[in-house]
Amino acid sequence: MTQKKTLILAIETSCDETSAAIVADGHIILSNIVASQIKSHMRFGGVVPEIASRHHVEQITQCIEEAMSQAKVTYQDLAAVAVTEGPGLVGALLVGVNAAKAIAFAHQLPLIPVNHMAGHIYANRFEAPLEFPLMALVVSGGHTELVYMEKDGVFEIVGETRDDAAGEAYDKVGRVLGLTYPGGKQIDQMAHIGQDTFHFPRAMIKENNYDFSFSGLKSAFINTVHNAEQKQIALNKEDLAASFQASVIEVLVTKTIRACQEYQVKTLVLAGGVAANAGLRATLKEQMACQLADIKLMIPPLALCGDNAAMIGAAAYISYQKEEWAGYDLNAIPSLEIDEK
Repeated sequence: MTQKKTLILAIETSCDETSAAIVADGHIILSNIVASQIKSHMRFGGVVPEIASRHHVEQITQCIEEAMSQAKVTYQDLAAVAVTEGPGLVGALLVGVNAAKAIAFAHQLPLIPVNHMAGHIYANRFEAPLEFPLMALVVSGGHTELVYMEKDGVFEIVGETRDDAAGEAYDKVGRVLGLTYPGGKQIDQMAHIGQDTFHFPRAMIKENNYDFSFSGLKSAFINTVHNAEQKQIALNKEDLAASFQASVIEVLVTKTIRACQEYQVKTLVLAGGVAANAGLRATLKEQMACQLADIKLMIPPLALCGDNAAMIGAAAYISYQKEEWAGYDLNAIPSLEIDEK
């Protein structure tokens, strides 16, 4: 007799993607529906919170119904409903949280709150089981963190950005280059054509900690472009992109490898939206092979680097096993830290 699978309906609405998924046993995706809002925010050069919230309200029911239909399950088949409680935009988060609470109440299902950044880490669980202790490099539009995990569901931030996150810097630099939002993917593509001719600063790379800072790099980039414009000097945009990306990647990879060595981990996990960056993926693989060949490197598939509900379902499965439920007073926590309980 085959054992019945634990099915979790997961909901993610932390920023500008409305997503619902059905995940089995924390590592099998039965459905993962993502409704993107990029086109709505593109003309503003970034995410407009009020517009994001409205889109979530319009899309959430349809996404949940589509996820259930595609997975061929009913509410009676579900073991629990999980939802992102933070971090993120408060209005956007509230749409998902209230949808999850309504479903949990109506069908008497356990309600599982999930940290969005933990979800990004557990996106790797769809590739292979996580081996502990591990170090996670979490790089996204709002976060750049090094997170140490001794075991499942236990997070310790060992380093984080003191100002701009790497993804945020990418978007701001993209704007200066005249690229459409989001600029990260385009900068990555341009960087592969250009050369690191500008040699921008590598902030905090030699400091004896694991924190990051990208504000100075962003300012150096903007000043270089503006000074050239004032002098009517044409700069090579591909070289600018390559120089910016080289600085970001060198700092991220150098500090990550140092942290892995100090904490003697078995696995390094790459996570977050910037995990889709081809330059970062390639450099990390190359440097790990050279310096840390005995440590396993895990990189999520491109489809799971961005915000999606499947990753929330994967993280929720750990909480489900520990019976860490929430009550109906669950609320959105926009500035939630990954190591908060």
